[in-house]
Amino acid sequence: MLAEIITIGDEILIGQIVDTNSAFIATLLNMNGISVKQISSVSDDRNHILKALDEAKERADIILITGGLGPTKDDITKKTLCDYFKTTMRFDEDVYQDVVKIFNAYQKEVTPINRLQAEVPSICTVIRNQNGTAPGMWFDRDGKVFISMPGVPYEMKAMMQNQVIPKLKEHFKLPAIVHKTILTQGIGESYLADLISDWEDSLVQDNIKLAYLPSPGMVRLRLSTKGDDVKTLNNVVDKKIEELKIIISEYIYGYENFGEETETLEQIVGKLLNQLKKTVSTAESCTGGYISHLITKVPGSSDYYIGSVISYSYEIKEIELGVSKDLLEKQGAVSQPVVEQMAKAIRTKYRTDYSIAASGIAGPGGGTDEKPVGTVWIAIATPETVISEKFLFGTNRERNIQKTANAALNMLRKELQAKISGTFICE
Repeated sequence: MLAEIITIGDEILIGQIVDTNSAFIATLLNMNGISVKQISSVSDDRNHILKALDEAKERADIILITGGLGPTKDDITKKTLCDYFKTTMRFDEDVYQDVVKIFNAYQKEVTPINRLQAEVPSICTVIRNQNGTAPGMWFDRDGKVFISMPGVPYEMKAMMQNQVIPKLKEHFKLPAIVHKTILTQGIGESYLADLISDWEDSLVQDNIKLAYLPSPGMVRLRLSTKGDDVKTLNNVVDKKIEELKIIISEYIYGYENFGEETETLEQIVGKLLNQLKKTVSTAESCTGGYISHLITKVPGSSDYYIGSVISYSYEIKEIELGVSKDLLEKQGAVSQPVVEQMAKAIRTKYRTDYSIAASGIAGPGGGTDEKPVGTVWIAIATPETVISEKFLFGTNRERNIQKTANAALNMLRKELQAKISGTFICE
């Protein structure tokens, strides 16, 4: 079963707003056995919309449309749908009462222009909107289903979840689709692909597709398959994940079930610290507080996160962290001994169980032949020792900061999980 999503609105095409509707709709469709063939954005132009509808019906069984249903003259979707289906408007009393209810809630009278929201194409089945004035519309034509919904995200989301998906399940016999994602850190996409090449080739016999989803410092591996029985599909995918864990266990930090919120590295680290009843502090140079930002994004992080020193200059490294001037001059700030001193010093200064320190050349300038842009040293101080590692991340400043933070959190995660000795599993 194939679907196509069409978003309508000049505001999307000029970049004034970001189309988040398509991602939400595509996720919900996939969770319910409907594959998305294509996503398109079109302007508020009658001919453009008509052409998009004609093309979509050749590719898909279900065409979902968002946007252009407001009461003003620039919202032309409803009138264009009337033209497309060669029908006229009718006044729907139930829709009008929904509009009245919305206005009454704000103690306002329905204006003549908003009364027009109750006019709908005669042949459509109305999808009631409990959160706004624009109704959704369902059309059946030649075995295809066209569904038009408001572009306002919270109105569309409620309509999709509460009405559209249940109606699609009644209308079609839908297959099962399973997506599961393995989260990795510390290995690049091409190196990962080489490492798991034989395992990837084995997926074909189980009708499983693999997608690589890289981001700064991380690669997500999504396994997808479809069939009639969701339990059987889950078992097949889980078996392949177990095989993969044997090959790349050192790089896996978590898993993602499609449609559910993904647990981030900072959330996983927070859980481990809470489980161990331990605390952490940070000393940051090239990341400028970004590691601290990620840690403190997690609700409840005050239970385990104590604080940070952003030691951007040599002077602050000396004054706040006690790094010797002689060491800085001989080794440079971006060096193993300096970053290890930073980690030990912040752990002692704030009396925490663990600490993270990072120093590097984020770029775009400042690199040398010996230490090119993207050179980063990260250290983790534990109650027993200090571990450190050198990274070469590249030339993009923003990505270098992100990669450094992710690498640092993952180094701490590994230390915490080793401390728990395998009793905690990131699922």
